[in-house]
Amino acid sequence: MELRPVSATVKAPARNFTGEVYLTPIYSGAEPSRMTVALVRFTPGAHTNWHSHAVGQTLHVTEGVGLVGTRDGQVLRIRAGDTVVCPPGEEHWHGAAGETFMSHLAMLESLTGGVDPTTWLEPVDDEHYQQANDC
Repeated sequence: MELRPVSATVKAPARNFTGEVYLTPIYSGAEPSRMTVALVRFTPGAHTNWHSHAVGQTLHVTEGVGLVGTRDGQVLRIRAGDTVVCPPGEEHWHGAAGETFMSHLAMLESLTGGVDPTTWLEPVDDEHYQQANDC
């Protein structure tokens, strides 16, 4: 057993997010584990760019109200206690609803050889986000 200290919270890179987003790393597995877990905190209206994960991603909401959208137009309104499973390769985005903070645990597996499992794409346009938020 090993107790690890709390990691420093960092601001998420603006190239992959709209608005203010903060990441606190929780776990990054060493082989044979490939698990990565982070607590992600979104300010109201903040959200990710479109992106996908080679091995999928699981989001578990810990606080607030958020949104998850897919390329086919599906939008989920998510709340504390909800868990969303994004399958491998599915292009999606997620973040806070317009008037509330939202925090979630982001869980994914890395690829072997240190290859980044996340493919970052273009920002979600304001009209698309607003339509999702109005649902």
